[in-house]
Amino acid sequence: MKNTLDIVPLKSWLDTGDKPLIIAGPCSAETEDQLVSTAHLLANTGKVNILRAGIWKPRTRPGEFEGIGSIGLEWLKRAKAETGLLTATEVATAKHVEEALAAGVDVLWIGARSTANPFTVQEIADALVGVDIPVFVKNPVNPDLSLWFGALERINRAGIKRLGAIHRGFSSYEKSAFRNEPMWDLAIQLKSLCPDLPIINDPSHICGNRELLPYISQKAMDMDLQGLIIESHIDPSVAWTDAKQQVTPAALADLIDHLNLRKADSDNQAFEDKLAELRTSIDKLDDLIIQKIGERMKIAEKIGEYKRDNSVTILQVNRWDEIVQKRTQLAEALTLSNDFAVKFLELIHNESIRKQNAIMNTQPTAEA
Repeated sequence: MKNTLDIVPLKSWLDTGDKPLIIAGPCSAETEDQLVSTAHLLANTGKVNILRAGIWKPRTRPGEFEGIGSIGLEWLKRAKAETGLLTATEVATAKHVEEALAAGVDVLWIGARSTANPFTVQEIADALVGVDIPVFVKNPVNPDLSLWFGALERINRAGIKRLGAIHRGFSSYEKSAFRNEPMWDLAIQLKSLCPDLPIINDPSHICGNRELLPYISQKAMDMDLQGLIIESHIDPSVAWTDAKQQVTPAALADLIDHLNLRKADSDNQAFEDKLAELRTSIDKLDDLIIQKIGERMKIAEKIGEYKRDNSVTILQVNRWDEIVQKRTQLAEALTLSNDFAVKFLELIHNESIRKQNAIMNTQPTAEA
């Protein structure tokens, strides 16, 4: 995949100094007083750049609170006038875009469910043609980098150059402590693909509860993401949506105060020299690992030939179970995580199966 985005750096359209971008506010705009009061408390912290609030809420089942609707845009306008905070909301249709723009909303974002549907993203993109407004695109519900990048491309081709991404985690059948699995590798891949694209983290939707917010927020900073979008409510205990993952403005300020902000590089030449030395060592080891995997695949091809010539199936479950058991034990002894070891073995195993499958469909070479 090639980087095709034509964007401008975050610092050219939003000055946050040397600090991360912080977008905060209630999951849903519920009442005018709730939204405006929360906005004042957030502004008083001096740590928030943009006020967020859900006006239209896509819900899984009908009958649940689906957002206060267009009247909430007037509340956002009042909150901005009284606090000076920029405002942001999610849009999922062309009508949402038109109404948000008419109300003077400063920043738009596209939600995970919308990102997953190219038709929806294109409808939003078409409504943005000729408009100059920052737009953030959340990752799709499922871990699909192409789908995420494709949504960014559609918005960018509509002429939006003030563009960013939101990493909010991914749906998974595996149960864990998180509402959505972070799968940091997807955010890293997107960052590698487009280094100038600002990516902020959404710890609220990753965690699903306020207790884990500090951990994920710090992790995002350590990954060199450019900011956070966190749900904050004047009284989370009575919130109409996602009460467990929202925090008070005071708790948000405390979370931000305790973030350890690191730099992407250092002015210390001794540090840079040592880092270069260690990276050279890693490069050598990486080359050796690739070479050894190549040698392994040559043997796998030989095994494929023997299986073909003796009419034996490619996949043999008992052998695979044996490999996983032995290698994960070794990985554990070397202080490597079990999850990493299994994923690594699966990648190698899949490539081995691919090569053997290709050989199965060839004719044996006639001996001289």
